[in-house]
Amino acid sequence: MPADLAVIGLGHLGLPLAQAAVAAGIDTIGYDTDPRPVAELAAGRPPVDGSLTASEIRRMLSGGFRPTTNPAELGRVRTAVICAPTPLGPDHTLDLTAVTEAARALAARLRPHTTVLLESPVPPGTTEGALRDLLEEGSGLRAGRDFHLAYSPGRLDPGNRAHGFAGTPKVIGGLTSACTESAAAFYGRLTDKVVRARGPREAETVKLLETNFRHVNIALVNEMAVLCHDLGVDLWDVIRCAETKPFGFQAFRPGPGVGGHGVPVDTVGTHRPLRMVELAGQVNERMPQYVVQRCATLLNEHGKSARGARVLLLGVTYKPDLADREGSPADEIARRLMDLGAVVSYHDPHVPDWRVRDLPVPRADSLYEAAAHADLTVLLQHHRTYDLQGLAVKAQLLLDTRGATPAGAAHRL
Repeated sequence: MPADLAVIGLGHLGLPLAQAAVAAGIDTIGYDTDPRPVAELAAGRPPVDGSLTASEIRRMLSGGFRPTTNPAELGRVRTAVICAPTPLGPDHTLDLTAVTEAARALAARLRPHTTVLLESPVPPGTTEGALRDLLEEGSGLRAGRDFHLAYSPGRLDPGNRAHGFAGTPKVIGGLTSACTESAAAFYGRLTDKVVRARGPREAETVKLLETNFRHVNIALVNEMAVLCHDLGVDLWDVIRCAETKPFGFQAFRPGPGVGGHGVPVDTVGTHRPLRMVELAGQVNERMPQYVVQRCATLLNEHGKSARGARVLLLGVTYKPDLADREGSPADEIARRLMDLGAVVSYHDPHVPDWRVRDLPVPRADSLYEAAAHADLTVLLQHHRTYDLQGLAVKAQLLLDTRGATPAGAAHRL
């Protein structure tokens, strides 16, 4: 059965795109090589990361959305968007394996006049280089002549209801001006504003800049957190005052590490290092270790050793009010505490089960009772359901890594 759109990759990029397309009345299929998420979605069950609810999935299905593992479906669409994951590899470059597999599956079935779009984070030059080559070799068609090819960086902020798909401008860079306009015509049905880049390389580099901007600024404020603690300065008050400046400043806040799907990239296709991004990565990667050091110091100051101490971790996801644990620093913090001999448990309303080193971490059912019983409670993620003022009263010792408790109510990062 033909469809207008194929979304290739049903993860944190693909599903919100498919949701927006279905809501706009576009007949959409979702293709993934992994049968598990496809079966779950077809049954109306939401993804484990909590990015969409069960009711949202059901609305998509009732609107005609069809998840599939059948690659033959890719040959029956007018537009195909590749949203495959590109995790950071051991050499700190993006792993394009999933994008390559998606391109090959599409190329074997690509028809003339199809618009092919890439949203996955990739090194600049990928769309007009490796992706174009794969599509042309596999289809016998020419990009820019027989089919349209463009890049548009995924920009959604998971769980952010204030800035959804329609309200987030879409950047587009096509191989030719006709490719750009074809992509603009598609995205114009989903978003209020389309921004045309000079070409695919510029559009790809937009994603690189946006992701690295976040990590560099978080690294700066994380370093400030360490400095201010050493100086006896309240960083949270510093940030509160600084963000009143109406120009030249954007507030970022420290935390126990940096999680999420947008990974910093300190080298690109030429392997030219981005030194500031490299340094920012080192700073952010040290934060879990710093948090554990603060834990050990606090316990020691209160006459307790980390060995044998009962430590309760609150919020083990990478972002508040979501179940997604991608890149969450909680895993490393738990491992390091265990290495010190601490007895670790956790509470998170969005995570019913958590394993570290393939071993289950005990989950606290009663938050206040667990905090009162623990020698140290550590707030790693500030979920809305947490009453931090009440928690500060109940906990024997509370370390707040998010600056969410009132001043003086807890030890803050």
